[in-house]
Amino acid sequence: MKINKKQKQLIQIYIVLFALMFVTINWGSVSWVFNYRVMSGLAYDFFNPYQEHDVLAASKNTAAANAPSAQPVENNVPVVVRPVYPYTNKSNSIEIPSISITSPLIVGRSTDILTVTKELDGGVVYYPGSVQPGASGQMVVLGHSAPPNWPHIKYDWVFTDINNLNLNDVVILNFDNHQYTYKVKSKEIVKKGDDVGLGGLPSDSNILTLVSCWPPGKDYKRIAVHAELQIQK
Repeated sequence: MKINKKQKQLIQIYIVLFALMFVTINWGSVSWVFNYRVMSGLAYDFFNPYQEHDVLAASKNTAAANAPSAQPVENNVPVVVRPVYPYTNKSNSIEIPSISITSPLIVGRSTDILTVTKELDGGVVYYPGSVQPGASGQMVVLGHSAPPNWPHIKYDWVFTDINNLNLNDVVILNFDNHQYTYKVKSKEIVKKGDDVGLGGLPSDSNILTLVSCWPPGKDYKRIAVHAELQIQK
């Protein structure tokens, strides 16, 4: 059966109307596809809000993660207590139970934007130059965020909900076969390019700072969530 020109035109019109109806009905699920600003924002310069600033330079304390801490002298004999971080057979990863996040933790190889972009496809990124878990100073972990209904492709969405974290919510880092438990102490929104500080927490503590775009999926500002390491002895 041959289809004449008029029938082809009717079929094309039907297909267009069907597509428009589908998009209209399912707009909440597909709108991200049309958001050019979101797409470009995720791909360009969201990783390095403080690359040329002093915050990382000030935090480059390379003390060993399990360095001993001196305690008061008893009978002229110094008592040295080493923090205890439980052994884990988990690979390097981050867990945030209150917002149902589990993600690989990629140890960043470079501050180069293209390198970090590629690494973020595989999880969250431990920013090179910041301190290791357990050392005094700031450990910075970068992660993507995305707008509502963004599909879970790679890890574009992983830090979307970190603004929902509350005081004393737990963040767990599995790193180098040890498990480090942090508790959230503060949050802040900063301008793109501004320093991400310690959130008012003591510099001699080990502070974990989670950094992402704000609002989720937009490249306007940065959100930083600061959590303090819980020392076990």
